[in-house]
Amino acid sequence: MKILPAALLAGMGISFASGLPAQQSSSPNEAPMTLHARAKIVVVDVTVTDPKGHAVHGLQRDQFTLTEDHKPQQLKAFEEHSAPTAAELAKAPPIPSLPPGIFTNYVPAPADGAPLNILLLDALNTPLTAQQYVRQQLLDYVKHETPGTHVAIFGLSTQLVLLQGFTADPNLLRQVIAKQSGKGSSLLDNVVGGEGISDSLADQVAASQPPTPGSGLANSNAAPSDLVSNLRTFEDMQTSFQTRLRIQYTLDALNDLARYLANIPGRKNLIWFSGAFPINILPESDGASDPFAAMVNMEREYRETTNLLTRAQVAVYPVDARGLQTSPVFNATTPGTRYNANPQNFNRDQQRFATANAGEHQTMEAMASDTGGHAFYNTNGLTEAVEKAIDDGANYYTLAYTPTDDRDDGAFRHIDVKLAAPGYTLSYRRGYYADDPDTPKAPSATASSAVTAGASGNLSQNKLTSESLMQKAMQHGVPGSTQIVYTVRVLPDAAPGVTEDTLAPNNVANRQGFLPIKPPYRRYRTDFGTDPSNIVFSKGSDGEYHGSLQFVCFIYQPDGQVLNSVSNEISLSLSPARYLGLMKNGGITFHQEISAPAKGNFSIRTGVQDLTSNHIGSAEFPLSLVNNLKPLPAQAQPAANKPASSPPPP
Repeated sequence: MKILPAALLAGMGISFASGLPAQQSSSPNEAPMTLHARAKIVVVDVTVTDPKGHAVHGLQRDQFTLTEDHKPQQLKAFEEHSAPTAAELAKAPPIPSLPPGIFTNYVPAPADGAPLNILLLDALNTPLTAQQYVRQQLLDYVKHETPGTHVAIFGLSTQLVLLQGFTADPNLLRQVIAKQSGKGSSLLDNVVGGEGISDSLADQVAASQPPTPGSGLANSNAAPSDLVSNLRTFEDMQTSFQTRLRIQYTLDALNDLARYLANIPGRKNLIWFSGAFPINILPESDGASDPFAAMVNMEREYRETTNLLTRAQVAVYPVDARGLQTSPVFNATTPGTRYNANPQNFNRDQQRFATANAGEHQTMEAMASDTGGHAFYNTNGLTEAVEKAIDDGANYYTLAYTPTDDRDDGAFRHIDVKLAAPGYTLSYRRGYYADDPDTPKAPSATASSAVTAGASGNLSQNKLTSESLMQKAMQHGVPGSTQIVYTVRVLPDAAPGVTEDTLAPNNVANRQGFLPIKPPYRRYRTDFGTDPSNIVFSKGSDGEYHGSLQFVCFIYQPDGQVLNSVSNEISLSLSPARYLGLMKNGGITFHQEISAPAKGNFSIRTGVQDLTSNHIGSAEFPLSLVNNLKPLPAQAQPAANKPASSPPPP
């Protein structure tokens, strides 16, 4: 359901004219509201093309057959989507402006279900030369872009960054792309790219101390041989660690992107320019003393990412930014002495290139297959790849069904879609994991270590999964999450120039990982209004509906150092009548206060987490937007939060 900010403001239960939480009521005389049990619905977007690659339109529901694990499924919904015309795209309504001091994490969608396209510029996994080529190709694409195409641009280094929100203005896109001169990744062996192979330390040692012909293991040359083998193991483990970090940062970024897109209806097409990355690191066969020391398997983390993407209806189109590749053994910069001194290096380098290339392309194919997109590699036509991805993502059929096997047993459910008429090519996601969407998996040790030190320790001592997810969502600069849509009013507590020497209640500052601060401070009042339809309530044996939320605020410096934070949890226990009244008439409100140094430029990051489902909403904005606003009159200050529930009784 599309919720416009204006309607959301009213539904959140905040009266901005008076500054008081609006009172919701639900009496027995009001029209009854029907409760619907949560049913698992599987949505499958299918693109159909003819032998020439053109989109096929006009197909009917009865021409499709869908099976799950070879069992026929009854389609509950069927809809055809066609690329809208420029005139239709121009009908997108303007975003309603919010009053001063009011902010939201709501992301508007274009009118008439026009598809949304995301360009992800991956500097983490892509050499500089390939990044520059992507920039040139995208500038060429923008010149010929279909008018009205809605595109957003994200960047990826060690975290996801929103470079340009959704826009149909090609001039804005051109300006953003032109500014991307490239950023080297310290986690790549070859930061620049386009070069040959250099001797490693193990290769140099092996070349400087060749074994004596015909010597046995017991002679004086045995030690250097062991040294070379151990060096290779060390180098493999170092490369494996760097690769694991790249994988984890990449999956975290894709998770953040999925949460950012979660509450936007319809299909989203993610066109991801990358040097690719492997999910599994295979055992080394280059003479290492322990070929299994560098092995890593991150299938569990990958599985969680694809689940988030498919639930957000995101189809991934990975594009190998390096274009058509040839083995670096034939590169002019590869020293010939490397192979003259040891001919085995040639075969080993060839094998490494073939294995790495196959693994990266296999990952791209898997990501595309698991989300319903298409992978592009071994091609220099990146402009054509973008055009193809956007066209496929605008012309498709949506099929939805309730699976006959609705168990959340974690098994992979295979989806097969067929057409009665032959000769067509169908692209769609080939299955899903039957996991409970409200029970995310615990993060890996790598994921936990990747969280900024500033965020750790500030949130309530919840379970590791909940804490880790919220820490990541509250990192400075990360695009906001929309799994929970909310509005927040932020106003100074006093007029400009009025400061205080103590922090607001329950604030956490001057601790390990925080930048030390000292008075004078300025206090800010934050009032949340949260959409209750995004919150998971469970009905207990007492007949009441139970839920729990966490409200968080962080103060950041421009460089991302955290200065202060405040966090509060509330537990909700609602009778059926109160639950119905909440869902029908308003939102869950909550009040917090947080202090920032009186002088300086800072930002405030706000967040809401459903502790039952671990769904999150977050948004960040500069405090400079509210510094000069008038505080609320004393009589209009929100009342203190109630300990159990913010919604008033009916």
